[in-house]
Amino acid sequence: MLETILAISGKPGLYKLVSRGNRSLIVESIDSRHHRFPAFATDRVISLADIAMYTDEEEVPLADVLTAIQKKENGGKSSLDVKKASKEELFDYLGEVLPAFDRDRVHPSDVKKLLQWYNLLIENGLDDFSKMRPTEGDNIDDRQEANEQ
Repeated sequence: MLETILAISGKPGLYKLVSRGNRSLIVESIDSRHHRFPAFATDRVISLADIAMYTDEEEVPLADVLTAIQKKENGGKSSLDVKKASKEELFDYLGEVLPAFDRDRVHPSDVKKLLQWYNLLIENGLDDFSKMRPTEGDNIDDRQEANEQ
């Protein structure tokens, strides 16, 4: 499922891959508006399945981090208000769900974005993170390059 949930650089929120157009991907916002529009090859589009969090040892897939947050929150939205949280509060929260995260390479804005994405996914019923494992050889960049040809 994470393969079809996308983040687009410069655009807030998350998007669901709906279809592939000629030289573009057709995406729909994951919110109450469900706005559809094309995402072109010039847009930096990344599948959530391809995102990982830095730790002291290795990168942890985003699906594992989301699952840990879900477990901490008993399936509900995040208890931390990211708009009001300090850097220390954000890092303490992430430390509870991912104790070995790399404090040098993970920024407070990364934690805010993670929690905002988590809340957005939970609000819209996209909460089965076990189906969100990356699949070998299937990433959005490969699909986008195929559309350009």
